[in-house]
Amino acid sequence: MSNITAEAEIWAKEKLGGDSSGHDWWHIERVRRLALRLAAATGANAFVCEMAALLHDLADEKLFGDEESCLRDIRSWLAERNVAESDAEHIVDIIANLGFKGGGRSGLTTLEGRVVQDADRLDALGAVGIARTFAYSGWKGQPMHDPSLPIRTSMTAEEYRTGKSSAYNHFHEKLLKLKELLNTDEARRIAEDRHRYMESFLRRFEAEWNGTDAW
Repeated sequence: MSNITAEAEIWAKEKLGGDSSGHDWWHIERVRRLALRLAAATGANAFVCEMAALLHDLADEKLFGDEESCLRDIRSWLAERNVAESDAEHIVDIIANLGFKGGGRSGLTTLEGRVVQDADRLDALGAVGIARTFAYSGWKGQPMHDPSLPIRTSMTAEEYRTGKSSAYNHFHEKLLKLKELLNTDEARRIAEDRHRYMESFLRRFEAEWNGTDAW
């Protein structure tokens, strides 16, 4: 680990160590591991991928408010540590364009951006993704499930962020779509099993919710 990545790790832990929304330090660490795995599989720049993974939630508006102010802080932090300007701008661009934001597609055009996006999205799938979904919904004060709430489609970023939803609906509004939005072959391979696990969980959840299990 380089001195800069070690410092980025410390900063991320300071900012996110007490998070209970599913965007805590351990989410960052899982995304970093996945990003490095995908970088090795694709030939992407490992330093850029690791740094973007470590810092990616430090500009998340749902956690910290003003995204532009947070991005300026990240840019300044990188400059103070003499990160090459081209790498710093690349890292900031990845962070700025990483999110789902309702429609799923983003402005990421580089291999490194697509690698980090895949790593972040993979952590929203599978058993960990299920756990994070219910943690996030509880943090937002959303119900576990409310059949009267329609599943939303074709949302704007604002509608996605502020509209009424539930943990159950989140699977259909976002998580079940992620497998088809992944960029790299290795991420798609990893996602297959995680996606199936979520589908199996939802079938069981629906059966227990409706009282039709174990007949």
